[in-house]
Amino acid sequence: MAVFTPVSLDDLSQWITQFDLGKALSIKGIPSGIENTNFFITTEFGEYVLTIFEKLTFEQLPFYLNLMRHLAERGVLVPAPIATHEGALINALHGKPAAIVSKLEGQSQLEPQAVHCAAVGAMLARMHVAAENFTIHQPNLRGITWWNETAPVVMPYLSDSNKQLLAEEMTFQNDFAASDTYRLLQNGPIHADLFRNNVMFNGDHLTGFFDFYFAGCDTWLFDVAVTVNDWCIDLESGELDQARVRAMLDAYHHVRPFTAAEQLAWQAMLRASALRFWLSRLYDFHLPRDAEMLTPHDPVHFERILRLRIEQATPPLFTSAG
Repeated sequence: MAVFTPVSLDDLSQWITQFDLGKALSIKGIPSGIENTNFFITTEFGEYVLTIFEKLTFEQLPFYLNLMRHLAERGVLVPAPIATHEGALINALHGKPAAIVSKLEGQSQLEPQAVHCAAVGAMLARMHVAAENFTIHQPNLRGITWWNETAPVVMPYLSDSNKQLLAEEMTFQNDFAASDTYRLLQNGPIHADLFRNNVMFNGDHLTGFFDFYFAGCDTWLFDVAVTVNDWCIDLESGELDQARVRAMLDAYHHVRPFTAAEQLAWQAMLRASALRFWLSRLYDFHLPRDAEMLTPHDPVHFERILRLRIEQATPPLFTSAG
């Protein structure tokens, strides 16, 4: 668990008076996440999630919180931000920006089956369509600009084999980003981090997506690739599970049909997704930040996935019959 900024019940009790949530009753650190400090809090009015933002600024945060509100108002299952008496969604706590959102019911489905992947695919497509007319623009802060900045930083820590892999993949992705196919891809706000632990289920019923704090404007296909590379794989090997892949892609395609350009770009985007998370895990592993409890994710997992997406044939986004 990453707790960069401790908050006591006394701290919370004083701070929460600006919200119409009643008296603070308890606060408990959330055992996940490596970017922000998160707590479950209970008040007289119910259960909520408090996030203290360790990297994002007061200027950047309106994008994330207003996007969540925009989606919630359009029936997408996401946490709703809670405003203060004066209507503010972002408020300083211990000198850092902080926000409260509603708590989703259920739990993460860490061993997903095809039915769960289909539910995630359909809701992801609904999210993309609902966000298409969102008026605030902010780039994906972990997109290709960040990859180009981060690759030279982590390169000295790598084996010769991995240095070659990283250099070749960066060349490939930069060339792809400059291609006509890439320019034809549909884009808008994306979640960008829709892993298994960022979705809640009650049984087989999806109750919501959360942790939007890597969101940004990028290609929708990149969001699909991030999701497939976590939900539809064998975690030990990184191999794609074809039944789960098909369930997710078909459910998405039913709501928001994929385009011909997206079909052409699919393998490249699966590689891009693997590269993005390999780079971030390399950075966190070799250049960790201090926290009360923080165990960086193993970079080898996404190195393995990247090599597989380069070497193996990729299942199509959709069939001609679809």
